Amino acid sequence: MELISLPHLSRLARTIAIGLPLAIAAIARAQSPAPLVFSLPPALPAIDAHQRLKWLLDENLDAASLFDDVAVGAVDTFFKTPKEYNTHWSGFGERTGFIAANYGVKSTMEAGLGAFWGEDPRYFRTDGKQPLKRRLAYVIKATFLARDRNGNTMPAYARLFAVPASSFLSNAWQPHSEATLTDAVVRTGLGFLSRMGENAWKEFIVRRH
Repeated sequence: MELISLPHLSRLARTIAIGLPLAIAAIARAQSPAPLVFSLPPALPAIDAHQRLKWLLDENLDAASLFDDVAVGAVDTFFKTPKEYNTHWSGFGERTGFIAANYGVKSTMEAGLGAFWGEDPRYFRTDGKQPLKRRLAYVIKATFLARDRNGNTMPAYARLFAVPASSFLSNAWQPHSEATLTDAVVRTGLGFLSRMGENAWKEFIVRRH
């Protein structure tokens, strides 16, 4: 019996493909040891409706997001997954469209639900003066934590709901070969890993929140 199916191998490959360069970049950009006091980024005013919409649009339509959709679509086309799609341009387009749609559902759920209790979905970069391991720890924690209206740290309830909910909901339109319970569980795990990689990108490479 296979320990891991081809679709899951494809997702693992693209996770490694995204995560490995980030790890290398993080090490390359690591600075000399800094004081052991780990200060969180300063709190900003509570996110408003305009900023929430901007975050949602950036998450789905900015250049980096579109490039990510295309890159993942290319990897899936190379691995011929889902098997229902061909390996030509039409199949690549279908895969990329599904990837963009799935992420759009997830990010919309996170932004919309979080608005009810003031959860801020944005990533707040550190000052960059901390030791590498502390910054990496912050990247991991920020995957599961967010800020409330007062700038206090809170569990990212909207994200913790949106990632698995969208993963299972997408079974309704996923090709049959990737619409199983196991596929939804794998998508959930990779959803959090993807968010962690996005945080690392913003922490070590992109100089913005």
